[in-house]
Amino acid sequence: MSTTRPYPPGDRRPEPSGASGASEGGAPTTGAPDGGAAVSSEGRGRQVRRLDFDGQSGVVPLARDFTRQALYAWGWLPAATADQRAAAEDVLLVVSELVTNACLHAEGPDEMWITCDNKVIRIEVSDKGTGQPAPRTPHRAGRPGGHGMFIVQRLCLDWGVVRTPGASGKKVWAELGAPA
Repeated sequence: MSTTRPYPPGDRRPEPSGASGASEGGAPTTGAPDGGAAVSSEGRGRQVRRLDFDGQSGVVPLARDFTRQALYAWGWLPAATADQRAAAEDVLLVVSELVTNACLHAEGPDEMWITCDNKVIRIEVSDKGTGQPAPRTPHRAGRPGGHGMFIVQRLCLDWGVVRTPGASGKKVWAELGAPA
C-alpha cells in the first residue's frame, strides 16, 4: 500500500489558492438510462461518475467504456497532444488493472467511482475481497502475470486501500494527474 501521502487517502486538501477545483457539498446524483451508472457534478469543476457492476458480465471492457465516456465528457478526449493522449490511456489502463484484480482476487468488483477535478482523476473500485493488493516484489518484467499493481504504482500519483470497520470487502483507489 502507498505510504507517500501525509494525510488520509482521498483527502487532497484544497490548495491555499483553491486551485484544485474541489468543493464542499455536491449536487444530487442522477441515474443513467442503463440503471448501472450515475453521474453527479459537485460544483466548480469536480465531477463524479459511478458504475454498479451488479449483474453485469464483461466487467473489464464495461469499465473501460464507462471510463472512456467520462474522459470524453470531461474533455480529456479527444486529446489534442501526445501527452494528453498518453494521460487518457494511463487512466484506461489503471481502470483495467483495478477491475481485473477485483475479478481475479476478490470475486469481482461491486462498484467503480471516477472523480475528476481540475488536477487529479481518482478511480475507486470496491469489492468483497479480504486480500491486500500489493505490487509483487521483486518485480519480474519478463514473466507473464503479476504486473497489475506494479503498473498502478508506476502510473499513479498515489494509490491505496480503504476498509470500513465491521464491513466486508475493501475499496482500492488510485489517483492520476490531469494532462497539461
